[in-house]
Amino acid sequence: MEKSEKIRILVVDDSLFMRALVSDMLNSDPEIEVIDTAKDGAEALKKIPQKRPDCITLDLVMPGWNGLTTLNHIMAEYPTPVVILSAHSKEGADITIKCLDAGAVGFVLKPSGELSLDIKKIKTQLLDEVKAASKVSIGKIKIPVAEKLTMPKRKILLKRKIVVIGASTGGPQTLESILPSLPYDFPAPIIIAQHMPSSFFSESLAEHLNEICELKVKVPENNEVIQAGTVYLAPGGFHTTLKLRRTKEDGRGMRDEASIVLVSVANDHPSSIALSPSIDMTMKSVAEFFNGNAIGIILSGMGDDGREGMRAIKESGGSTIAQDKSSLIYGMPKVVIDDGYADKTLPASEIAGEIIGIVER
Repeated sequence: MEKSEKIRILVVDDSLFMRALVSDMLNSDPEIEVIDTAKDGAEALKKIPQKRPDCITLDLVMPGWNGLTTLNHIMAEYPTPVVILSAHSKEGADITIKCLDAGAVGFVLKPSGELSLDIKKIKTQLLDEVKAASKVSIGKIKIPVAEKLTMPKRKILLKRKIVVIGASTGGPQTLESILPSLPYDFPAPIIIAQHMPSSFFSESLAEHLNEICELKVKVPENNEVIQAGTVYLAPGGFHTTLKLRRTKEDGRGMRDEASIVLVSVANDHPSSIALSPSIDMTMKSVAEFFNGNAIGIILSGMGDDGREGMRAIKESGGSTIAQDKSSLIYGMPKVVIDDGYADKTLPASEIAGEIIGIVER
């Protein structure tokens, strides 16, 4: 690859040592070139119009402007795809979710705090995130305002249905343009398998979505029985599936209820920790227990996680929807569409309406 074709990166971090480590990792890839570094947000803002980077890696904790303040300046003055380098803490997770809301494309978790001597552990993920972010059109980053929808007047839902959504990079932003559209009386449970590095980030995202949605959004507990009208955001670091259990209703005999099963990735599936929670595992479980009453949705993300899950839902008689080319990262949806596992291909702004239509059939 010629030098002129390389992805041009600006590295922003207050630590000289971390700037060097991150730059070395990025420069080791023949497709990437670190064109400059900046020690803080103010310096970064001066260099962006001069260097015109394709993508920026941005530390969260810096003197002066922190990462969120710096990001707000970047998106207001020189909109550029940004990948956040986040700390593994609840505070770091909260700020990271705010950064995604403010326009960051994705984030990578520093393995051991702000000064991560072992940062090379996340080299592959960082390279993948930067490459994907550099291809994102700035026009896609703005989150469309979700239109409030209502449920058609109908007394009885003829079949118990369930919605399962899979997403990765770009997913949190896309969820903001879908979930707030769903009304408070939505008559089905929703399970979301969103790739997250730890439960800290899942909890922060659930709290954020719960504030802007009429439906209750939460991270589920192990063995929790799923309820209609609740959104269950699978925790990072765990694969999430369903199991059926028989319960007795007062005077009405036995009925089957679906409950959440959380499986630690680190303990039982260490090779799949980067893709947790697994979209395929969650969707296959939903397809098995709900058959033709499952609605599968695949959103923005890299790779092909979700392809087999969407196939399972479609082959069991369920309905499937893939986000179209408006996806921030048109990777996972494209695979599902190309393989013929999507019944509908829609922009994020139309997905909520389609979900309501399917549930009411």
